Amino acid sequence: MMPELGKYASAVLSAYGASIVLIIGIVVLSAMQSRRAKAALEDVEKRRNG
Repeated sequence: MMPELGKYASAVLSAYGASIVLIIGIVVLSAMQSRRAKAALEDVEKRRNG
């Protein structure tokens, strides 16, 4: 169900699109950073435990 946006439709829809792209980007970057941090922690644990 889409509300009638009139002459503001393109602005509103492009803002929604930009928001979705930014949120997806943040999620991807967070996942990449999490993997890097986990790998670094595992490396430190391996060196510590010998």
